[in-house]
Amino acid sequence: MNLLSPLRNVKGVGEKTGEQFSQAGIHTVGDLITFLPRTHEDFSHITTIANIAPGKATIKAKCESITTRPVRRGLRITTATLADETGKLQAVWFNQPYRATQLKPDEEFYFSGDFEFNYNRYQLTNPSAEKVSDMPVQTDRLLPVYRSIKGLKTTLVRKILAELRPLITMLPETLPSTIVKNQKLISRSDAFIAMHFPKVSEDIEKARERLGFEELFELLLASQLNRQENAKLKGWHIPFEQSVVKEFVAKLPFALTGAQRLAAWEILQDFEKAVPMNRLLQGDVGSGKTVVAGLAARQAAHEGFQTALMAPTEILASQHAETLQKLLSPFGVTVGLLTGSVKGVARKTLYAAIADGSVQVVVGTHALIQETVSFYKLGFVVIDEQHRFGVKQRQELLKKSKHMPHLLAMTATPIPRSLALTVYGELDISILNELPKGRKPIKTKIWSPNSRAQLYELVDMELSEGRQAYVICSLIDNNPDNELKSVQVEYKKLQNSIFKHRKIGLLHGKMKSDEKESVMSDFAAGSIDILVSTTVVEVGVDVPNATVMLIEDADRFGLSQLHQLRGRVGRSVYQSYCYLVTSTSAKPSERLREVERSNDGFYLAEVDLKLRGPGEIYGRSQHGALNLQIATLADTKLIKRAQDAAKAFVASGEDLLNYKELAAAVQYNQRLTTLN
Repeated sequence: MNLLSPLRNVKGVGEKTGEQFSQAGIHTVGDLITFLPRTHEDFSHITTIANIAPGKATIKAKCESITTRPVRRGLRITTATLADETGKLQAVWFNQPYRATQLKPDEEFYFSGDFEFNYNRYQLTNPSAEKVSDMPVQTDRLLPVYRSIKGLKTTLVRKILAELRPLITMLPETLPSTIVKNQKLISRSDAFIAMHFPKVSEDIEKARERLGFEELFELLLASQLNRQENAKLKGWHIPFEQSVVKEFVAKLPFALTGAQRLAAWEILQDFEKAVPMNRLLQGDVGSGKTVVAGLAARQAAHEGFQTALMAPTEILASQHAETLQKLLSPFGVTVGLLTGSVKGVARKTLYAAIADGSVQVVVGTHALIQETVSFYKLGFVVIDEQHRFGVKQRQELLKKSKHMPHLLAMTATPIPRSLALTVYGELDISILNELPKGRKPIKTKIWSPNSRAQLYELVDMELSEGRQAYVICSLIDNNPDNELKSVQVEYKKLQNSIFKHRKIGLLHGKMKSDEKESVMSDFAAGSIDILVSTTVVEVGVDVPNATVMLIEDADRFGLSQLHQLRGRVGRSVYQSYCYLVTSTSAKPSERLREVERSNDGFYLAEVDLKLRGPGEIYGRSQHGALNLQIATLADTKLIKRAQDAAKAFVASGEDLLNYKELAAAVQYNQRLTTLN
C-alpha cells in the first residue's frame, strides 16, 4: 500500500464509507493522512461535577434527560442534564439537534467544553461528547477531532488512521535536510504521527510548527521564483517627463497627500526600467488610488502608450471612467468605457478607436479581455480590486501587448504585512495610508434593533440637512428560513411608512445593468434621499453628499466588508456616520466592537486576519486554493523564518527538481499567485 492507493483498499473502509469519504474529497490513503485534525480534545484531566470550576473542563457522566427546541428561525437549542456520582449540571448545544439521539441515557460519555455562566446559571456550552466505550484503553491522552464528514463518525476516522500508522511512520521527507536541521524542525513523518496520535500537547506544538513552516516555505519559495521569472521579462520603456507630471498635479482641484506623491513616484520610476512593473497599490477606502493611476496613465499617454483599467463591476468601471475623464480630458487624453452595456454600433466604434490608438485610456469590466478587443500599443495595465479576478483573467489582459505591459494591481482592502509577504511576495507594494485633507473621521456606532425608532430620527435629521443615506441589507429577496432583512422588504417598508416623505431608491445585483446605472446616476445627482442596497455598493461608489451608512444585520458581515461599506460615506467635508444595526439585541461581537473603535483599515485588516483568517482579505476562492491547513498568516515569526529559508534556498542554486513533492507544491502555488 502507498499514498496513492484508493482508500477503499484499507481495512474498515467499505463501499458506503468509501463513497462518503469521496464526497468529502478524500479519495486516497494520502488524502486521509493529510486530512488533519481541526483541534485536539484533552481527556487527560477529568474532573467530577462536584469539583468543576469555570473554564475549560472535561467530565465523565451520563445524560439523564435531553430536549431540543426551536428558539427562532434557524436556531435550535438542545439542553441536557448530565450526572455523575457527585452531582448534576446542565449542558447546552446550539444547532446540534443530533445530540438528542447520540446521548443514550444508559451510556457513559466524556464531555469536554467551556463551563461558564450563561442565562442566569453555570452550564457546559457546546461540549464535545465521546462515548467512554469508544475511547482507547489508556484514557490519559489527547484525542484528535476532525472536520465532520456527513455520515462518518470521528471514531471511525481515527480507527482507519490507526490502520495506516505503519505507513505514516515511513512518510518521505519533503524539505531539504539542511532546512530541517537549521530550523530545528521534526521530520515530516513524526509531524503526522504527532497530529493523529499525540501523547502530550508538546507533540502537537512541534508538529504544527513543522507542517506550518512547510506550507509557508512552499508559498514563499513560489513567490521568490515568480519574482525571478518576472525579472527576465522585457517591458516597455516609458521615460519620466517632469513637466507632464507637474502640469497634471497643478491642475488637480486638491493637493495630493504625501502617500500619493510617494506611490506615484515609485510607479514612474518603474516605468523607466526595462523590466515590467509588477506593483500592488493598496490604500484604505477614500485614499485616492484612482488619482495615482490617472497620473501614471497621463505619463504613459504622453509617450504614446495606451492604458487599460479593468474593474470587477460595471458600476465601478463607470465610476473610474468618469473620474479619469475629468482628470485627463484637460490634456487631450481620450477615455473610453467598455462594459457589457455598450452594444451595437457604439461597441464597434469603440473597438476601432482602441485598435487605432485614438482612445488612449480604456476602462472596462471582463469585456476588456475578449478576443475582439485589440490594442494599438498597450503599455500600462491597471487591475482594480484585483483579488476579484482569477489568474487567467489577469493574464488574458496582459497578453494584449507585444511586450509585457507595466502592471498596477489596486486594492481598497488593506492587506496585513504577513499576507502581503506570502500571497503577494512577487509584488512591490505601495501604500496609501493618508486620507485627503479636510476629511473628518466617520463616527461609527452599534445599534440594537430595539432602538430603531431613535436611529431613524437621526437619519432623518441628516436628510433634512440635504444629505443622503445608504441602507444596506444582506439579502435581495425575503427568505422564510431566516430572519435577515432583504432589500425588497426593507425598501417597501421605508417607502410606505417611516420615510414615505423621502425619495427611496433600490439597488441589487439581480437588476439589469442599465437599471443599476440609472439608480446610481439618480443617487449621485441627489434625486434619491435613501438608497436601499445590497453590498454591490461595497467598493468604489463615490457620492460625496452621502453621509449616513446604515447596515442591517451588521453582525452577519465580515469585518473587512463592514469597513469597505463604511468607506462609501465620509468622502467630503461633511461629518459622516456609520450605524451598525445588529440582528438581535444580544451582546455585540468583538468584530463589531473593533469596527466601532477604529477607522484605520490597516489595523482592522490585522484584526480581521486574527479573527477570521485570510479568506475575507484575499478572496475566498484563492484562499481556499491556498489550502493552508496549519499555518496561520498571523504568525509573523514563522513567516519570517520561512521567508529567510526560501531566499537562502534560491541563493544556494540547488535544483528544486531534486525534491519531487516540494517542486509540485511550489509549482501549484506559482500558478495560483502569479500576476503575469
